[in-house]
Amino acid sequence: MTTVSVFDPPMCCSTGVCGPSVDPHLVRFAADLDWLQSQGITVERFNLSQQPGAFAADAVVRAALEEQGETALPLVKLDGEVKSTGVYPPRDELAAWAGLAAPAPSIFSDAVAELVAIGAAIAANCEPCFRYHYDKAHKLGVSRDDMWAAVTLAQNVKDTPARAVLDLAERYLRQGDIMAAGASTEETAAATAAPAAAAAAAAAPAGGGCCC
Repeated sequence: MTTVSVFDPPMCCSTGVCGPSVDPHLVRFAADLDWLQSQGITVERFNLSQQPGAFAADAVVRAALEEQGETALPLVKLDGEVKSTGVYPPRDELAAWAGLAAPAPSIFSDAVAELVAIGAAIAANCEPCFRYHYDKAHKLGVSRDDMWAAVTLAQNVKDTPARAVLDLAERYLRQGDIMAAGASTEETAAATAAPAAAAAAAAAPAGGGCCC
């Protein structure tokens, strides 16, 4: 079975989404490795800061580090043969090395990654994150309209549960007010049904899509 081995430089994790900012290259590469696994390829990954023994035990990797230092990382091997050093290869190269059919072109570009990060910053109320990714998106030529769209979508997603819980509070409080006034069961049901229906309509996705 074909095996791809990745030897990463020291980092807290390999996903690209931990730490103070999103690393779009790591996010893309993680997705590419997931794709390889979905095609039946065995993938193993080692982090120098967490698994130094794996680097010391591999003679080829150890020699690369002795000769080039950490600039040799990331180092990617296919069935024991070194295929690349110092960069994360794109999906089409990984596919070619593994003998797989060329994958469909990915739309997850650096610009798209920054729009995702902008949306995440809005959802997390992280001002430094927003400033950082706004600057990166601006340098990549992302339009203000696209950035506004990412901000608006993130805010809509963020607001949906807030609206739902407010509707829930109103429903319960209305029910309590009516019961305190001695209203009949039918009146109580009628008073609580209206906001419940409104809440369901507000939360229901148009056309069966996402809640936002």
